[in-house]
Amino acid sequence: MKIFIKNLSPFNNRTDMPTAMLAVKKLLAFILCYWAGLLLAEGAVIGVMFAYGKNFMKGEMFSDGVMDLLKYYGMIVILGVSVLYWKLIEKRKLSEMGVTKHIGGWFIGALIGAGLLTVCVAAITLTGGISLEGALATPDVPMILLMLGGFIIQGAAEEFLCLGLVFCSLRDRVPLPVAVAVSTLAFIYPHWSTLRESEPQYILAGLLGLVVISLVFSFITLRTKSIWAACGLHSVWNFCLSCVLGLNLSGSEGASTALINMRSVGENIFNGGAYGIESSIITDIVIAALAVATGYLAINKDRQQEV
Repeated sequence: MKIFIKNLSPFNNRTDMPTAMLAVKKLLAFILCYWAGLLLAEGAVIGVMFAYGKNFMKGEMFSDGVMDLLKYYGMIVILGVSVLYWKLIEKRKLSEMGVTKHIGGWFIGALIGAGLLTVCVAAITLTGGISLEGALATPDVPMILLMLGGFIIQGAAEEFLCLGLVFCSLRDRVPLPVAVAVSTLAFIYPHWSTLRESEPQYILAGLLGLVVISLVFSFITLRTKSIWAACGLHSVWNFCLSCVLGLNLSGSEGASTALINMRSVGENIFNGGAYGIESSIITDIVIAALAVATGYLAINKDRQQEV
């Protein structure tokens, strides 16, 4: 039993174990880094609030916009924890984590993210699930640019954990479907607390959406041998959804300021209800199509390299 527990411990870099055990071990490492980073980040935010004379115990808070910035920029702590874990516990190079020098892949992912969101929103608008109220007359451009920086950090932090710490760690040691499945479970984990508050139909659609976008992230990483494209896609999707269109993001209301004023019309399976378009069946179908395309390209490339 002692050896079994030692093997599963995320505090060592042993990998000579059955596939199922290794998968569980990597999930434990993910949970460890996620919560350690989250607690440290929240501590840092509380410290900043106290430094500026805000006592959150008494309900004293910054404005919604500033709290959003603190939340997203604070995720750099989670990113840092994942890198430290990789270097100190895994004892591996960052390039093996998918953090390569080819950072230009981030911009390719950003373009894919913007295009993917455009297709999803346009399709949902055609069903009447979303209405366009027009551009805002006086958007807070400095705040929007600051939010872009926050979303760049937030998207990278999640992908460093799910793709870097989990997928890239497993892909050469276990069958590819196992590596993808474990990475997908890790991706679902931080979203579940918000998603589970929705009605059943939105929970199911939201889970499907998380699965198919996680497949896209994994296949893009496999194809490019880097996590940068996935980081770009993730960050730009979130930023544009919240700060450009002003729509709900993963169950949270759109940013306090946005460039365009779009609103969901009622709550239905086409617009995803209060959770937002990430629980829309239309979004699921569009992203699933992209998952099939990226999966074909990634797996076909691997087969060609093996020949």
